[in-house]
Amino acid sequence: MGLFATMSSRGSATPGGKSQELSERLRQRLPARFEAVGEALAAGSGAHDSCAVLGRDLARDGIDLSEALHGLRSTFALVVGHEPDFDSTHALSIAWADETLGYLHQVSCENPLTGLATLAHLRGRLTEIQRGAESRGHGGETGYALVVVDVPAVGEREGILGGPLAMAQIASKVRLVFEGDESVGEASPSRLLVIARRTDNLGTRLSMLREVLAESTPAGMAVRLWIEGLPATAAATSTLLDELART
Repeated sequence: MGLFATMSSRGSATPGGKSQELSERLRQRLPARFEAVGEALAAGSGAHDSCAVLGRDLARDGIDLSEALHGLRSTFALVVGHEPDFDSTHALSIAWADETLGYLHQVSCENPLTGLATLAHLRGRLTEIQRGAESRGHGGETGYALVVVDVPAVGEREGILGGPLAMAQIASKVRLVFEGDESVGEASPSRLLVIARRTDNLGTRLSMLREVLAESTPAGMAVRLWIEGLPATAAATSTLLDELART
């Protein structure tokens, strides 16, 4: 937390109205890891920047928001003698939430709004498939393919939930055709991916899906379907997923 440790003393933030350096005695009384916030307050420079940095660090280390806010309150009381200001509280809370949500998105297997597998889960599943191919002495996995379901117009749905709900409805139709153990997930807000076995009837299933979607999607919501073969290496497959995630 040394980012703000050399911040110069300026302004006025102490109860007596004078800028001062944080004394060693006061520093030792501060909650653990709130030293940078205390230094900023003592310097009279405003603490919201250091609160934002701290919020991310605390979330990354598994500290819950209640404990983080309690530490902020104690720090303000010790250094300036009053409750935390709105900007500092807001900066810490938002940074903590952003870091936490980012982590949850990375590790989650399913989008709670659509019920679809996340891109991270699809990436992990493909890694497992390719490891299996390598263990069998294959240079690449030819037994699987990606079915791409692209719905550009879904981004034009009105409302915050318009797009996710439309994709959830389309996904339900996809599962009518790919009803087995295939993984169905979202590469982007308007593109679904199916990890499907490359069987003799895969093309037929794609045609069936095209018909089902043509009958059930609203007018003007054109759906594009195609099959992507899996590259020979895990690195190339990861690059392919990155490309498919861009709309």
